[in-house]
Amino acid sequence: MKTSNKTNIFKQAILALCILSFGLASAQQTSGDVTKASDIIPGTTTTGGAVRVVDNRGTIKYLQTKNGITILSNTTNDVTTTTWQLGGTLTDDTFIDVDGNVFGLDGIELISSEVPSTDATTESDHGTGTGYTILVRDEATGAIKKLLASDLSLIQSGQESFTATAGQTAYPLTGSPVLPSYSQVWVYRNGAKLIANVDYTVAASTVTLVPGGTAPNNWAVYAGDIIEVQFVK
Repeated sequence: MKTSNKTNIFKQAILALCILSFGLASAQQTSGDVTKASDIIPGTTTTGGAVRVVDNRGTIKYLQTKNGITILSNTTNDVTTTTWQLGGTLTDDTFIDVDGNVFGLDGIELISSEVPSTDATTESDHGTGTGYTILVRDEATGAIKKLLASDLSLIQSGQESFTATAGQTAYPLTGSPVLPSYSQVWVYRNGAKLIANVDYTVAASTVTLVPGGTAPNNWAVYAGDIIEVQFVK
């Protein structure tokens, strides 16, 4: 009886050793002739250039990336392909650091004379509004946000006229807009353009006239003069 038990134990040990050896052999990496295989194509069973994996039911599948999309394909006659795509809801803040490299998008549709959105709301889903908004970047946080076209302040212009009192030289603009450089500010007295930085100066939102000069170009500000200021920035 003891001999029989020892024999059974020995047989079980040999069997376990064989199973372990098979498992170790299956886990080894092997290399084949890559010139005889090609990359996996969805709907086919070719396996070159992919990583072979085994699922929890022992089915052999192959994992590879194609244009940034991961494809999972098995090698049975009835091929199953599962594609993992970008999309869904972000659960954490996500940043891509291009580290000085170009990050671009090709194939973007060009639009013209489209209607800007008038009903856009914060964090709205697609299909819930009309027209177009503009994507902008918050430099403080790096977050991408949207902006109504009507709120885009890249270009501003203004015009204001004043009826002068005798000797009046300072003309502060309504709303206190910060005026740009002389090349973008034009000042007229009764329709005649004054010379920038000679007949007038600009500081913050105020235009200051500098009457005087020598004959025959000497001049003064009289009551009722119309002073017009135009600017663009």
